[in-house]
Amino acid sequence: MITRFRKLSPALLPFVALVISSCNKPTGSLQNNDWVYDNIEFDMPRVIEPSFPDNEVNIADLGAIADGQTLNTDYFTKAIELMAAKGGGKVIVPSGIWMTGPIVLKSNINLHLEDGALIRFSPDFELYPLVESNFEGKNTYRCQSPLSGNGLENIAITGKGVIDGSGEAWRPVKKSKLTEGQWKKLLNSGGVLEDEGTYWFPSEKAAAGYRVSRGNLPPLQNQDEFMKIKDFLRPVMVSLVNCKVVLLDGVTFQNSPAWNIHPLLCEDLSIRNLTVRNPWYSQNGDGLDLESCKNALIYNNNFDVGDDAICLKSGKDKQGRDRGRATENVIIKNNIVYHGHGGFVVGSEMSGGVRNVHVSDCTFMGTNVGIRFKSARGRGGVVENIYISNINMTDIPAEPIRFNMFYGGQAPMLEDGSSSIESQNKDKLAFSVTEETPVFRNIHLKNIVANGFGKVAVFIGLPELKLENLSLENAVLSGYEGFVITDASGIKLKNVKIFQKNGPALTIFNSKDIEVENLNFNEQSDASAVAISGKESSNIMLNNTDFKPGDKQIQLLNGAGNTAVVWK
Repeated sequence: MITRFRKLSPALLPFVALVISSCNKPTGSLQNNDWVYDNIEFDMPRVIEPSFPDNEVNIADLGAIADGQTLNTDYFTKAIELMAAKGGGKVIVPSGIWMTGPIVLKSNINLHLEDGALIRFSPDFELYPLVESNFEGKNTYRCQSPLSGNGLENIAITGKGVIDGSGEAWRPVKKSKLTEGQWKKLLNSGGVLEDEGTYWFPSEKAAAGYRVSRGNLPPLQNQDEFMKIKDFLRPVMVSLVNCKVVLLDGVTFQNSPAWNIHPLLCEDLSIRNLTVRNPWYSQNGDGLDLESCKNALIYNNNFDVGDDAICLKSGKDKQGRDRGRATENVIIKNNIVYHGHGGFVVGSEMSGGVRNVHVSDCTFMGTNVGIRFKSARGRGGVVENIYISNINMTDIPAEPIRFNMFYGGQAPMLEDGSSSIESQNKDKLAFSVTEETPVFRNIHLKNIVANGFGKVAVFIGLPELKLENLSLENAVLSGYEGFVITDASGIKLKNVKIFQKNGPALTIFNSKDIEVENLNFNEQSDASAVAISGKESSNIMLNNTDFKPGDKQIQLLNGAGNTAVVWK
């Protein structure tokens, strides 16, 4: 049944959240995290967790000094090597401020930060040599990560302390993101200005990198060329590559030069009870980027970051497709996201595929976009079998739910929210379906409560390959405008309430096999409830509705015919 609501206030929505609420679970432990595996829709392997010998060493006992000034790099290295030589164990970091250069982990090491411990990585760029690395899904050169491990097995970072990457020394900052006082303080620290004095860089080398770059991956050919812009090549703070059996538990990770935590090509990861922080304005200040990883648990974490919070990736374009390693078998439960560009995100670098992912019982507050899928032509890859449920979102500046296959570009749109007819025709002539075409299919959302300040949801596929088999069930969505579906097939909306302030509750463009059942909406006197646009729109099924053929609540636009709607 389709129900019309008049003058319903979105302010009432927080009370609706009581109906569809997150289920708080006890904190996981090594002994009992069985609840994490409850109600998973796919065959999820049990994630192996690390175990360590009883050996331990305290870095203070080796001579490390916690004065926030002394460089303790050698003591961290000595402690790790000592434990590794004994077959593994715990490296204890006691309370205090421990300044250090890069820390490189070894197999069978648990880096344990006691309560009150702060590891602060030195802001001295010279301590971080240029190394072969991977960033934004491609092989490149970057500065060495402050905390790293490559090809390791059975490792952990645990405790109640803080790891700080001194990101403020590395990151460029736009003037528009700071107060006048903050901007003045930044200028007094030195640095170089670009873009007519509106963009600050920490050094001339960093600014030179900006001048020659296309985004964050400079089009340079050899290491000597990269060395000339070394300061521009900000590292991720925690880089774990090709590691197996990994535990991150309890620690606060903050203030990263680029991304905060980046597991790449890892298996059997447990990531829990973390606080992950970056300034809201931090450039590329992601929280967790899980790339081409297999068998992972992410639960009971808090994120407040400058870019995407929890992001699944698998390489970019041809390099990602050639790598051929999907991110798969991932459970994400009981996480809170405050600021971030996206709460739960897939893409845009997803060329190796993402599959078998369960996301539930999460809360996003003030996150730019809540649930975000993004890609673009050229990526390729298949994203499928994603299950999202019991998500509460509040004060979302843009859309609570967004699928966008035009990431980094602009899908031409008409005022009614549909794509330009002329542009659509040109796109179909110009682009055929190849291995470079991204595929998003079999993605299911249910029990969603959200209020935002943009459209309530946006599904935007590609004209040449539509979004396929997406469902949304039991949702209450509030926003300035309604739900827009463009270039999609096999979409099911069931028991969805839309509280839009302007325009239609639902706009469908060039999409087919759309099933709408029990749609509730805020009726607007100047707009139809459902707008169907484009001559390719067909088999739009309105089930259990009080609408009738010819009802003014249904508007047909831009070549959509009466046969596009199927009444049931």
